[in-house]
Parts: sequence; structure tokens; C-alpha cells
Amino acid sequence: MIFNRRDFLGTLAATSSGSLFLPEIHAEELAQTPRKKLAVITTEWRYHSHAWHMAERFLVGYPINGRWHRPAFDVVSAYVDQFPEKDLARKRSSEFGFKIYPSIAEALRCGGDKMAVDAVLIIGEHGDYPKTEFEQTKYPRYEFFKQVTDVYRKDGKTAPVFNDKHLSWKWEWAKEMVEISRELNFAFCAGSSLPVTWRMPAIEMPLGQEVDEMMSVAIGGIDSYDFHALEVIQCMAERRRGGETGVASMQALRGEAVWKAMETGSWEKGGWNPRLFEACLTRSHTLAQPESFSDRFPTSAQMREWVKDPIAYRFDYNDGTKATMLLMNGLVGDFTFAAKLKNQDEPLSTLFHLPPNPNVVYSASLMSKAEETFVNHKSPYPIERTLLTSGLVEAAVRSLGRGQKRLPTPYLDIRYQPTRESTFARA
Repeated sequence: MIFNRRDFLGTLAATSSGSLFLPEIHAEELAQTPRKKLAVITTEWRYHSHAWHMAERFLVGYPINGRWHRPAFDVVSAYVDQFPEKDLARKRSSEFGFKIYPSIAEALRCGGDKMAVDAVLIIGEHGDYPKTEFEQTKYPRYEFFKQVTDVYRKDGKTAPVFNDKHLSWKWEWAKEMVEISRELNFAFCAGSSLPVTWRMPAIEMPLGQEVDEMMSVAIGGIDSYDFHALEVIQCMAERRRGGETGVASMQALRGEAVWKAMETGSWEKGGWNPRLFEACLTRSHTLAQPESFSDRFPTSAQMREWVKDPIAYRFDYNDGTKATMLLMNGLVGDFTFAAKLKNQDEPLSTLFHLPPNPNVVYSASLMSKAEETFVNHKSPYPIERTLLTSGLVEAAVRSLGRGQKRLPTPYLDIRYQPTRESTFARA
């Protein structure tokens, strides 16, 4: 039997591993259960944009656990801030029957005078926006969120919100967003696909484990992929003994300073544990190779030749745990993690796997968490993780902009406990 998008009801249930499945649904249930309404608020909607990755999962469904899951939500309205060349927003509006409104308030009210949606998806990524002095793009995530919550206040009604990636380029605004969600008491989930994608091998930081030092080796640039790599670290770090304690300081390095730090051979001397770096490269599926070689560990000279702009973020937690994030474009094309566990010689390490185009189903994994938030009115993982990583990005780019100096971060005294169950994809 085939159901169209408007008729098919997808309901969610959490398994003990934190993944989701689609239970059997009978035709009479479909006829009796009302559909939920979703508003999409986005900067732009084009091929390969985050709106394409995420909003379209709620238009056509997504694969999960060997089934094609169709969410219990209809996209009924949208606000789109910019319409670039090859815009898809208008085409999707025509294809799927939702209206694009000229303001966020009208989108949430569906053109009426009261809140008329059951969930809000905020996607503040991509588009033409100015930059700060620290090379941060001023994506209007905070502005979008504030306009959404202004409607909540005026209309006396709230709905769960998912916010794509970090909360804001400005720390004070990121913190305020979390505070508002608590004040108005609505479910608020945010972040990256990296913590919820597949891992190879499929391992987790043991809950309550004592950890000495951690590392992620990744790709991309600052105020962008650095956020992803920091969430790779943080989703593991938060599971250590005592839970999250916050971050005491941040130092960002760039260019020759990274190579010099690597040569020191230890955190205490200004670098990092070389065994963690080796473990990360060993897990990579994209490790660069010299011509005619395969599976050769690169030399220092080769790394210097291939990586034109190395970047490192070195930060220490309030409990003494150390962490390093490395962006090594030209050496790897993926995201890996390694940790030195207390009283264990061999590092814990894994690859955070991002399935390729055209399906890019890691965004389906993330939207399953968004949908879980919308259905259960509760985020499946702590919003404090995204708040902390948002603050880490800002601290790192400020360190770079201020001569690569170590900056104390007392304001990142963010303490929370992780979920007991893991939330990464396994099926």
C-alpha cells in the first residue's frame, strides 16, 4: 500500500540504543490522527544548502534503520531571508504546497493573527552576510530565534525549536537564547550532525571514564567546520567522570606556530600527545598519500607541503582535561577522534563517518533528533553542549585575532550531565 506525503503518519519511538524506528501504522489511524505543522525559517534554500539538507527531510522523508521514514509533520510555512541564483525555495513551495511569508511572525502565524504551527526549524547557514573582525560570518540565527520567541511571548503559545549548528557568532547572544528557552519553557535542540552520525568503529566514550587528553583532526575553516570538530570532541568529553565542568582557557594557533607546537611532543611543552595525532590519522579514510603509495603514514615534510594553512585550537577544561582540535586541509578530508584514557596505554579512537553525496544521510540522522525534539517536547541531548561549543568557536577566533594568545574563558563555566544512552547512528 502506498501513502502520499499528506496521508502518511510517521511516529517515533526510542530504542535502548537511542536510535529510532517506524512502527506499523494502520489505515484507520492515518485517517484519525491530525498532522502536525512545521515552519521553516532559513537564510536561503538552494542545492547543497543546509535547508536542502534538512528542511527537505520533512518534505519527502528520510532513511533510518532500514526503513523510509516519513515525519509526522507537514511543512506549512516558511520564511526565506535571501533568494540566490538557483533558489529552490519557490520551487519547493509550489511542489509541496506551503507558503513563503515575508516575515517570521507571519510564517509562524500562517498569515493569521495567532501562532499556528507545532514546531519551528531554524536554519541560519549559508547566504551573503557580513563578517566580524575575527572572520565570523554574522549569520542571523539569534535574530531569527528572537523573532520566533517574540511571537511566543505575544501569542502566549510556544513550540519546540531546532537550531542548526552553533547558536550565534556572539557569546552573549548564544547564552541568551538558552536562557529564553528555559524562561518560556519550550524544547530547544541545536547543533551539528557529527555527534549523531555513524562511527567507525561504533564506540562511545565510557560513561564516567577518567580522561587525560583528547583530539579531533578535521577539515574546513574557522567559524564553520571548526564547530563540527569541536562537537566531535564535546560529545565525547561530556561523558567523562563528573560530567561537563566547563572550559578554563583557549589558545588558537595558525600556520608555522602549529608545526612548532607539533614538534614539542606534549601538551606541557605547548603541543599535544603525538599518539593521539597518530591514532586520528590511522582512523581517517582520506589520509593523503604521496604518488604511487597507499597506506603510508605521512612524514613531517609531506604534511608541511600538503597543509597550507594548519589551524589548532588548544583548550583545557576546568577539571584539568586537555583537548586539541586540528584543521588539516590537504592531509585529511574527514573527522576523527582520539583520547588518552587514564591508566590505559592505547588511545580510544574512531572516525565520525559522513556518508557522501547525493544522499548525505548524516543530515537525516540529525533531523531524526530534530523530529524527536518536536514529537517528545524534549531535546535528546543537552542544549548546553551546543552552547559550550558555540562559546569555544568564538573564543578560538578571538585568540587567533589577538596574536594567537591564550585567553582565559571563565564565562565558559558550563556544567551539565550527558544523557546516559548514546545518540549516534548505528543501524
